[in-house]
Parts: sequence; C-alpha cells; structure tokens
Amino acid sequence: MKILLLVFSIVIGATTMSNASQFVFKSADGGVINLEDFRGKPVLVVNTASRCGFTGQLETLQKLSDTYREEGLTVLAVPSNDFNQELATIEAVKEFCSVNYSLTLPMTEITSVRGKNAHPFFKWVKETTGFSPKWNFNKILIDPSGKVVQTFGSLTRPMSGAITREIEKYLQLGLSVQVSG
Repeated sequence: MKILLLVFSIVIGATTMSNASQFVFKSADGGVINLEDFRGKPVLVVNTASRCGFTGQLETLQKLSDTYREEGLTVLAVPSNDFNQELATIEAVKEFCSVNYSLTLPMTEITSVRGKNAHPFFKWVKETTGFSPKWNFNKILIDPSGKVVQTFGSLTRPMSGAITREIEKYLQLGLSVQVSG
C-alpha cells in the first residue's frame, strides 16, 4: 500500500503540493532557491525576459525589493524563454541584468513557466488558481503561509498601488505570524 501511495504521489506531481513553500528552483548562482526559506514572509515571483518590451520593469522590481526587503519581502526573478525573448544562457542574463539594472534580486536558472515543460511551481499555480503566465513579467504574490493570494499581468507595474497595497497587507501579516508563531 505504501508503494502505491508513493507511486501515486509521483504521478500526480504538483497536485500533491499544499503550498508554495514546498517548491525548489535551481539558482542562477548555482545551488537552489528553496521557497521554504521564505516561509512567514511574502514572495513576489515574476517571470522575466531580457528582450521583452516590459524588461524595463526590472528597474522597478529592484526598487520594490529595495523598498520592502527589510520588512521581509522577497522578489524572485524567474528568467524564461517561453515567449522567445530571453538570452541564450543564464550567464548572459545575469550580466545583462547586472549591467543594465544593477539587479540584486534572487534569480533562478532559465525556467519554463507554462505548458507541459513548466516548472512544477507554475504547474501548481495553474492547477490551484487557474493562472498561467500569458506573457513575460506576470507576477504571482505568495502570502506568508505559502498560498497564492494574487496574480498580476504584465501591464501591472511593480510599484503600482495594486501590488504595493497587497504586499503591505502581507508584510503586516508576516510580522504577526513570526511574532506569534
């Protein structure tokens, strides 16, 4: 019976995940980015691309991170070539982001965000919320408990009130979770 449960869990994959904290990404710097490390704090996950018309949002994603990092926000950049607008290697992406935007955000390897090859996190988001990135610079806000609480399309700017109000709400929740938990 235990073997059947294990096989069943492997087959259904992301659907067995109960929250975002259970996902791990390959880091652009080597190693891994484990979302468990951010439990108790909000995380904004953004699929990025270096050759997109929205690439200028990297500057405001960095500003968003700089504004709220000390309060607990993590902005995670997930470079993706699903829309054929990313550079060929993660080294080129890192250099582009550093030179042009002084980006210091945690960044994953180039990662698929939609379709059958999507990273399990993005499959889980689609299965649990119906949301799948329709273009680059879609944003997924994860609350301190690891639940997807809001998604934003490419047109929603990182420092917009729609995003900052939600982040501020969850920063306050995260602080109370850390103090009481």
